[in-house]
Amino acid sequence: MQLLIKNAILVDPASKYNGEKINIFIIDGKIKQIGKRLGVQDAKVYDANGAYVSPGWVDIGTQVGDPGFEHREDFRSIEKAALAGGYTSMACLPNTYPPIHSKSEVLYVINSSKNSIVDFLPIGAISDDCAGKDITEMYDMRAAGAIAFSDGKNPIQDSGLMMRALQYVQPFNGVIINQPLDKNVAQHGQLHEGVVSTSLGLRGIPSMAEELVVQRDIYLSEYTSSNLHLLNISTAESVRLIRLAKKKGLKVTASVAALNLAFNDAALSDFDSNFKVLPPLRRASDQKALIQGLKDGTIDCITSNHTPLESEVKNLEFLFAEFGAIGLQTAFSLANSALHKKLSIEEIIEKIAFGPRKVLGLPMKTIAVGEPADLTLFDPQLEWTFEQKDILSKSKNSPLIGSRLKGKVTAVAKGKDLVMN
Repeated sequence: MQLLIKNAILVDPASKYNGEKINIFIIDGKIKQIGKRLGVQDAKVYDANGAYVSPGWVDIGTQVGDPGFEHREDFRSIEKAALAGGYTSMACLPNTYPPIHSKSEVLYVINSSKNSIVDFLPIGAISDDCAGKDITEMYDMRAAGAIAFSDGKNPIQDSGLMMRALQYVQPFNGVIINQPLDKNVAQHGQLHEGVVSTSLGLRGIPSMAEELVVQRDIYLSEYTSSNLHLLNISTAESVRLIRLAKKKGLKVTASVAALNLAFNDAALSDFDSNFKVLPPLRRASDQKALIQGLKDGTIDCITSNHTPLESEVKNLEFLFAEFGAIGLQTAFSLANSALHKKLSIEEIIEKIAFGPRKVLGLPMKTIAVGEPADLTLFDPQLEWTFEQKDILSKSKNSPLIGSRLKGKVTAVAKGKDLVMN
């Protein structure tokens, strides 16, 4: 197939055309020509009309339902949602049934998704069944294709296990991912501990529940000299601790969920269970600190925190509803809506296209002649309303239905495929 992408503004610091409006000619999935004027005939033409194009986006920590929770999400439905959200690769959490805790499950994910446009990158579990007790055979999973290691939605509580995991991956420069939360301190909390939780009469999740684990994991990373990624931090103190760790030269990275950039705990005042997520929405001051952490490089990437849940466990009284919201289709639009006056579009895309690759140790993509096509096209100025009919996930647990958003993905070009939204 021959494809000509016209009139797209390039966002790629490695390209001499960065920031310029260019055309991209693709033959059989590879970039053949790039320039402002290309003499191309008999090609399918996609006119970007001044939209932007960058290397394909990557999400870290996506919750995929297959195997075991296909009623929430399967590879086909999540591929559709990912492409609509601009993602061409995603690192999948191991919280499936069975969990991704051995070579067999890693290969299952790779083989089940091998015909997908999106690259599914399995994250292997740190412990058997993600139960936080017995360490897994991470070396075997790494050899089979695991991109990193984490217990995902089950934060590591045992400091000894966390230390051994960091030591285990050190020889092959692997990455340990942990979503920081001390469950003993959180103690069945429902939302951020503060004025809103008190006014609603619900038990809160103290900021300290996150910050204790952030500090512990930073200490362990320093002790083991290993790569640590703190997934989806949410407090100002976490940002401060990570900033200090980076100044010391430690191998520590961090991410933030798009929802935590756009909302704070005031969104929970009317008991909307779709805003019940982990990490919880924190104070406005935490929200401000997270944005500043993105701006100064303390936080490396923005995630969708995509957690699909069926209505039977979500559309309940707030106290009984499970934590989580879908986010693949709206992560960029939500982040851009929250950040467009504070960060440039180049800074936002750095956190979605380039930062995740650095965290995972993936080869850095660039838009250059001879490279495979792996492109996301988007219009940061386009305003649109997200409706329930737009949801491509099997699960519909989004707090954004009916919301007006700024910025939208218009197309994805991956290999020989062009998917238009």
